[in-house]
Order: sequence, then structure tokens, then C-alpha cells
Amino acid sequence: MVSTARGLSTYRQTQVQSRTPLELVVMLYDGALKFMGTAREAIVRRDIPARRDALSRTFAIVSELQATLNLEQGGAIAAELDRLYTYSNDRLLEAAMKNDVQAIDDVKRVFEILRESWNTIATQPGSPA
Repeated sequence: MVSTARGLSTYRQTQVQSRTPLELVVMLYDGALKFMGTAREAIVRRDIPARRDALSRTFAIVSELQATLNLEQGGAIAAELDRLYTYSNDRLLEAAMKNDVQAIDDVKRVFEILRESWNTIATQPGSPA
């Protein structure tokens, strides 16, 4: 079992290291969406530890996305993304405090749109790294 876990860890590390920065952003959105889905399911089945873990992972990803913004050079786009990430954190906090699946659904919709946009940019021929 340890060998399998080590192999999976090595695979994930290689997968991350071989990606462009734009592809990494898409991977972060994928992770956030996955953990939001897990948190939503946990709320429905009233599994507080699973909800807490999934939302904690989602918060970590949103924080990473927000921390990588360059507000000085990114202009209006970076400022708008910062605002959306702050909104997302607020709604996810509300989801945690009130066991509110609607709050998670709201953030999921935003992240699905953002993920699709970033994926389109990342997969265009000649896209910047």
C-alpha cells in the first residue's frame, strides 16, 4: 500500500511539474470544483468532518489563486479576479457556518465559468506560458 501511495505521489508531482502555468491554474480550478462538490455532498448527508475537510481544501485553493494575482501589473482583470475570490471565500464561509448548499452552488457556478475561460486560454495554440 505504501508503494502505491508513493507511486501516486510521484505521478502527481510529475503531472504538476510538466504543466504550463496556465494549465496549473486550470488544475487548481478543477481541484476547487471537486472539493466543492465533495463539500456539497457532505452537507446533504450531514457529514460535518467531511464538509470541514472539503471546504478547508477549497479555501486553500482559492487562497492560492488569490495569492498568485499580480494586482499591480494585472490591471482590471486581476482586480476583478481578486474581487471574485473574496466573494467566493465569503460564500464558502457562509456555507460552512450555515450548512448552505446554495452558497456552494453559487461559487461553483463562478468557478465553472472561470475554469472554462482559463482552459480556453491554456489550450489555444501559442498561448503564453
